[in-house]
Amino acid sequence: MHFEDLVRRARALVVNGQRAVLGIAGPPAAGKTTLAEELAAAIAKESPPLWVAHVPMDGFHLADAELERLGNRDRKGAPDTFDALGYAALLRRLHEDTDEMIYAPGFERVIEQPIAGAIPVPRAARLIISEGNYLLVEDERWTQVRPLLSEIWYAELDQQSRLDRLIARHIRFGKDEQSAIAWATGTDERNAAVIAATRGRADLIVPPALIHGIGTPPAPAP
Repeated sequence: MHFEDLVRRARALVVNGQRAVLGIAGPPAAGKTTLAEELAAAIAKESPPLWVAHVPMDGFHLADAELERLGNRDRKGAPDTFDALGYAALLRRLHEDTDEMIYAPGFERVIEQPIAGAIPVPRAARLIISEGNYLLVEDERWTQVRPLLSEIWYAELDQQSRLDRLIARHIRFGKDEQSAIAWATGTDERNAAVIAATRGRADLIVPPALIHGIGTPPAPAP
């Protein structure tokens, strides 16, 4: 499997001009966002303007104020700390394909909060790429999501590389090293176990070797 194979498979989800939504699942720091961004960029180069859009699931994090009210602030990132039904409603609206513009929420990692209306999705967008941890989870919060995704791919990365990336990300966005390690090996690791149990439901497994290569600049010619 090569990255170009993924590009062709993603493009092929759009049949007769009907809008399609590709989901990319996987545990924290497995490379979902990088894969989604690189796919979108590669497809955009060979497509009409605005034909592909990237709409992450992270914009449906519940705000910290609501997590505090629910008593879930220390579990932020767990399946029940997202507005799964709101995410499903967005996916339905995307499939309805009747609005000239849809604004999806984004997520700002610097403040660790969702941002309303941050991602514009124009009517021209035929392929939507949406990545998130819990796209394959089968519980009452998430069961509406799977039927609304044309395919779901699972980004797989070896455990040590994933943890190293995750700890580095937490540090980059404000945690000290000790707190970053504690969160990555505690809350994040419990969530990763939930996500790993959904792997077998994916339509495609994107292997570690391919994940490692995505976004890596080619070696200079000798």
